[in-house]
Amino acid sequence: MRIAISASQADLSSPVDPRFGRSPYIIFVDPDTMEFEAVENPYFASSSGAGIQSAQLIADKGALAVLTGSCGPNAFQVLQAAGVEVIIGVTGTVEEAVKQYKAGQFQPSMQPNVPFHFGMGGGWGGAGGGYGTGRGKGRGMGRGMGMGRGVGFGPAPGQRGTFPFTPASTSPSAEEEVRYLKEQAEFLKRQLEEISKRIQTLEAEKNKR
Repeated sequence: MRIAISASQADLSSPVDPRFGRSPYIIFVDPDTMEFEAVENPYFASSSGAGIQSAQLIADKGALAVLTGSCGPNAFQVLQAAGVEVIIGVTGTVEEAVKQYKAGQFQPSMQPNVPFHFGMGGGWGGAGGGYGTGRGKGRGMGRGMGMGRGVGFGPAPGQRGTFPFTPASTSPSAEEEVRYLKEQAEFLKRQLEEISKRIQTLEAEKNKR
């Protein structure tokens, strides 16, 4: 069996990318052998439909589950229709996520955790500048706070061009937005904890030399 993980880089040590449809890579892993295939996501910069097309790619490759940070309604529907389990709120590295999946520490999500077009411009959620890594093919994908209401995702400093965001067609209720922002705050908190742990590990290794 194989599972798919949205990733920022093309190896098992890559952080899990929180943006399902707009992750630079999708890594397909056999949890039993840890053999993997890193596929460059051809849809991550699409003007629209990135989630749907990425979901179809994963279904076509026969993955039984997807591990990611967040997933929108359209992509969620495509994955569910294809019989692919969706697990959201995943953090850490790809390798850690696969091991947690194999240990049964995740539960399939019953619904998406991103509203339609959230964080894609328009009335709520602008594209924000962020930070990211530019290793590999130089595609550093940053996460940043948007200039409008909500959280926006933007390219890392130095990356060429900008993402062609599509204006939002619907606006959320205040309750939906509060719930989503709380989820994002918790997700970012976990990401910061993972970053801090990684920094401590690297510093410890450096001091041993």
